[in-house]
Formats: sequence, structure tokens, C-alpha cells
Amino acid sequence: MPDRIKCIVVENSFELIIDSFLRNKVGCAENFLDLKLSLNLQKNLLALYASQQFKDAGIGNNSNFNKDELIRRDKIYWLDRKHEDVIENNFFDLIDRFVEYLNLTCYTGITGYEFHYALFEKGSFYKRHLDQFKNNKERAYSMIFYLNIDWKKLDGGELHIYHPKSTQIISPDNRKCVFFKSSELEHEVLMTHNPRLSITGWLKTN
Repeated sequence: MPDRIKCIVVENSFELIIDSFLRNKVGCAENFLDLKLSLNLQKNLLALYASQQFKDAGIGNNSNFNKDELIRRDKIYWLDRKHEDVIENNFFDLIDRFVEYLNLTCYTGITGYEFHYALFEKGSFYKRHLDQFKNNKERAYSMIFYLNIDWKKLDGGELHIYHPKSTQIISPDNRKCVFFKSSELEHEVLMTHNPRLSITGWLKTN
């Protein structure tokens, strides 16, 4: 695909996220990740998991950090440009473009971000929670990117978002991106019946 056309496609995905966020406080784009990148990220995630690079996720931060399998059972691996991994850096390049676009069009003041791979093994879940820490307000927006090919309703693992007067269920389909304010919407990951793959992270302000 020529670079100019690819740029237009990417910016259309950015607009889909922003427009749906403004309508419903939850931005959603079905094909935010291009197919090649999503497949490479999935392969990278599974290779890291197979080599036992993932760790049990916890809740809270700093001195409040703890692990509670009654609340959260996923495993994670933090992404970092310092890893000098081509696939990770391709993902970060996309995030850099989105942050630049978001700051220019919506004046959001994003100054940084953090992302990790997340793998929910069969029977895993993450109970209702809010993404922003009580003692740290840096997380401004939450973003989730799904890497599940041919996901079916019986596989479970939907994202359940709690709006003030309603709820919203989002299936974790491959290439889909979800975007919302970290301080506003409580949400949970329903129990998975097959391994569920994603990238989860936060756009941050000072």
C-alpha cells in the first residue's frame, strides 16, 4: 500500500476512535491495527509467553501493590523501546502518531504512555475496577488493542464497561482498539474460556 494511502487509512482509524469517544465516552475502531502488525504482535506475545517472560499481574502501585487472584488473573509483559524489538517499536511508532494526532486535534496534553502485553489464560478474569490510581493521576486515557483471531462469543473474555446509567459489552476481536478516560469508567474482563491476547496501556499527562 502506498505511504500516502496508508497514512489516510491510519488517520481515519484515529478519527473513528475520537468520534465514537465523543459520542459515548468509549472510542472504538474495529481495524485500528493493520493485519500485518496485529499478526506480528500476536506472534511476539506468544513467543514471549512460551519463553516464560510473562509475570502475574497485580493491583495497585508502589506500596499499595499486591496480587489477588480473586480480583485479577491475567499475566503481563511490559513493552519498552529499550528492548530494541522491531515489532514492539512498530507498535510504538503507531502510538506516537496517534498521540501526536490526539494532541493536535483535541489538545489533550499527552506527554507519555505505558503499554504491556496481557494474556488471560482459560478461566481468567479481571473484576470491576478503575484504571487510574488513587495516589497517582498521570493515567489520562486507557487503550486496549485485541489480538484474537476468529474470537467467538462462547470464548468469553468480553470487556464489560459500566456507564452511569447503562453497561456496554465489547468483544475482544482481532485488530480492534478501545479508548476511554482512565478516571471515569469502571470496567471488567469477563471470564475467558480460551486464551485471550491483547495489549493494554495508558496515555499519560504530567
